[in-house]
Formats: sequence, structure tokens, C-alpha cells
Amino acid sequence: MNLSILQSSLAGLTVMLLSLAAGGQELSSTPVLLAAPQVQGASLAPNLRIADFRLETLDEDGSAAPHEAPDTSSSSKLQPGLVKRSVKRIAEDQKRLYLTPFEPHNLKWDALVLVGTGAFLAADRHIENNIPHSHFTLYQATSDIAIAGLAGSLGAIYIYGFKTEHRHARETGEIELETLVNTFLIYTPMQLILGRQRPDEGNGHGDFFKHHALNTAFPGGHAMFTWAMASVLADEYPKRWARVLSYGAAFTVTLTRFMARDHWSSDMFIGTALGLAIAENTFHARCNPEFQSQCKHHQWWWKPMKTEVQ
Repeated sequence: MNLSILQSSLAGLTVMLLSLAAGGQELSSTPVLLAAPQVQGASLAPNLRIADFRLETLDEDGSAAPHEAPDTSSSSKLQPGLVKRSVKRIAEDQKRLYLTPFEPHNLKWDALVLVGTGAFLAADRHIENNIPHSHFTLYQATSDIAIAGLAGSLGAIYIYGFKTEHRHARETGEIELETLVNTFLIYTPMQLILGRQRPDEGNGHGDFFKHHALNTAFPGGHAMFTWAMASVLADEYPKRWARVLSYGAAFTVTLTRFMARDHWSSDMFIGTALGLAIAENTFHARCNPEFQSQCKHHQWWWKPMKTEVQ
């Protein structure tokens, strides 16, 4: 009796286990997605595929593949810094400017400037005594307006060239700045060494070697700088109206500063000559003959120079 009950129980337990096993197989055939655990402050990465990744080969030193290497061609190399390039150019200009008067083809110009300066030096006091000594304020104001107009025009051309990448306008501004620096570097030592008195200083004879600072009479700084600016502008844009305006402004500054008794006649003559010479030398050394300027047209009388094209 007990044996039959035990067998019946074992048979029922066997059937139950087989049923559970069969049910478990049916459940396992259907995948069950479990909720992803939430991580505080971070999100799980999305599903990724290996094909989405691009394998890169590295050189022995760990650098990127050849197609990822930095471009070392000449087009991608950085140009020398503006300051370094400018210093180099100015040094070349100064060397050339100090040697230019000793070149054979310039001796006739040297003679003209020296003779003219000597003649004005001899006549300075006579000329000074025969000009009206009034309206100083008007003359100085007129000079300031002419300088401002000329400098403002050149500044506007340079800004226009820089903003719009207009090559001719940009060259005009760059050569103009270079010319002014060259002019200053020649003007300054002459002022410090010669130290001439102005017409209203000392005994009124315009003696030399009386000052040891800037802002003396010889050479005339206003004439020197304005003629340098005007010459570059007239050479870059050789139109009649441009020449009239630029040279007219320079002449106005020279005349009004002389009439205001800031300088002797010889101061203004040598200032004009030096300003023109420095500007012409710098322009023809740096100008680009591709532009519609005097870069090519003056070669018949100006010694050809090696042109540096930017």
C-alpha cells in the first residue's frame, strides 16, 4: 500500500518536473530584455557597430598615418613675423640709402642738392628779412590742414587695401609706412648732429651746433616728411589729379611753415630734396611692376633695382 503510494507520488513528481522543463524551454526561446540599470550622473553609450570605426595605422613613433600628417608644404609654412620682416627691410633700406649718393649715376643729383643748399644758406638772412612777419597762426593752421589731408588720404588707402585685400592699395600703404620710417631714421641723426637754431632763436643768424635735441631747424622736418608722402602717392597713382593734390599739399606745407618763420629757406630746400630722394629710392626698391604705377615708367632714368614682390 505504502509502496504503491510512493510510486504514484514519484510518477506525479516526474510528470511535474518534465512539465516545468518543457515550460522553461518555451520561455527561453523568447528573448527577454532587461531594463538597463540607471547610473547617476552618466548615460550609457548607444549601440555601436565595429564598422563605424576607422582603423588608423601608426608609425613606429606613434604619429598618425600619412594622410593625417600635418602639411609641411611651402604653402602652409608660416611667413616670417611682421616685426622681423620689417626690421630686415628697414635695415636693407638704410644701407642702400646711405650708399646711394656715392653711386656714379647719382653724382649729378648730389651736386645739384649741395649747390642749391649752399646758395640758400648764403641767402637765408636776406630772404628772411624780406618776408612779412605776420599771420603766423594762419600759416600754421593751413600747414596742419594740408598735412592732415595728405596723411588721412594715405591712411584711408592703406585701410582699404588691408580690409579688402586690394593689392595695389595695400602696397601703397606698406611702402608709405616704410618710407616714413626711413625718413625718420635719416632725419633724426641730422637734427641731433647739426642742431641749427630757428629764425626766432638765439642771435637770429641760424647758427648750427647750438641744440642737442630734436625739433631743430635743419633739415625742415615738415617739408621732408610731406614730400616723402606725396612722392609715394604720386608714384603709385600717376594720375594728374593725384599728382596735383599730393604735390600741392606738400608745397603748401613747405611754404606755410617757411612763412610762419619756423624754418630758414635752406631748411626747406634740403628737407624737400631729402624727402623726394628717400621716397623715390624706397618706392623703386619695393614697388611691384604689375601695377599701374611709375614702377616701370621711371626705369629709363632710375637705376633698375631688384624688386621684391610680396
